[in-house]
Amino acid sequence: MKIVFLDAKSIGEDMDLSGFERFGEVVRYGFSTPEEARERMKDADIVILNKIPVNEETANEANHLKLICVTATGTDNLDKEYLEKRGIAWRNVAGYSTETVAQHTFAMLFYLTEKLRYYDEYVKSGAYAGDVMFTHFDNLFHEISGKTWGIIGMGTIGKRVADIAKLFGCHVVYYSTSGKNNQEGYERVELETLLSCSDILSVHAPLNENTRGLMNLEAFSRMKRGSIFLNLGRGPIVVEEDLKQALEQKMIGGAGLDVLSQEPMSPENPLLEIQDSSRLLITPHIAWASVEARTRLMKTIENQVEEFITQEMK
Repeated sequence: MKIVFLDAKSIGEDMDLSGFERFGEVVRYGFSTPEEARERMKDADIVILNKIPVNEETANEANHLKLICVTATGTDNLDKEYLEKRGIAWRNVAGYSTETVAQHTFAMLFYLTEKLRYYDEYVKSGAYAGDVMFTHFDNLFHEISGKTWGIIGMGTIGKRVADIAKLFGCHVVYYSTSGKNNQEGYERVELETLLSCSDILSVHAPLNENTRGLMNLEAFSRMKRGSIFLNLGRGPIVVEEDLKQALEQKMIGGAGLDVLSQEPMSPENPLLEIQDSSRLLITPHIAWASVEARTRLMKTIENQVEEFITQEMK
C-alpha cells in the first residue's frame, strides 16, 4: 500500500506518524494545492488529508485510490457521490476534540469575564508594586454562578460545555438549529428567548442552511448588554461586520472567537479594526488542537487504515 498525506502540517509537525509505515510506503506533503493533490494522488492507495478537496477534478487520475481518511469531523471537501461511483471508501473522525474544545470555551470566557489581560498588565506595569492596597478594584468582574448560559448547537461538544457550565452554577438553555434535538436535563428554547435571556452565549453548531449568518446584527441587538458571545462552531455562522458593530455600539459586553469566515484570517476582516482584547478575543482555530486531541485523532486514523487493509486482504 502507498499512503499519501496531502497536508500533514494541518495536524502539527509534532505528531508521530511512524505507525503508518507498517502498512507500506508513506509519503508526506506539508501542504498541497488542488493541482498538486491531483498529481500526488495518482499512484496512492490511501490518502490522508484535512481540507484538500477530493472530487472528479482532483481524483480522476487516481486509479489506485481505495480509501480517503479525513483528519477531521467535517467532510464537506469530499464529493461523496463521485467517491461512491468510483468505489472509493472514506472515513472521518468524530469526538476526538470534545474535551479540548470545551476547555478552550471556558478559557476564552474567563479571559473576558475576569478581565485577565487588564489585571496582568496592571501588575506587570509596576503599578501594583506601588499600590497601597493589596487588592485592586478598578475593573469589576462577576461570578458566572447564577447566570444563564445559552448554547446554540447541543451536540457532543455543546452538551459537554453545558455539563461543565452547570457545575459552575449556571442555568443552561439551548436552541436546536434543526428543531429536532431534545437534550434531556436541559431547557430547549426558541432563538429569540435564548438571545434575550443569556448572560453567556456559546456556539457549537455546524455550518448549514440553518446556521449560516444566524448571528447577525438583529440577533446581537436582542442580546443582553454586557453579555459574552463565544463562537467555537464555524466562522460563517457569524456576520463579522455585524459583530463589529455590536461591539462598537456596546450591544454586548465582549466576544471570543476561535473560528472565522475565512481562515487564515483575511486582511480585510472588519474585526481587525477592534484591537481592544478586553472586548474581543480571537484565537486562530486552535480549540481542537491540544496534543492529546491530535494524538487521539491520528491514532483513530491509524486504526481505520489498519481495519480497511485487513478487510481488503480477506
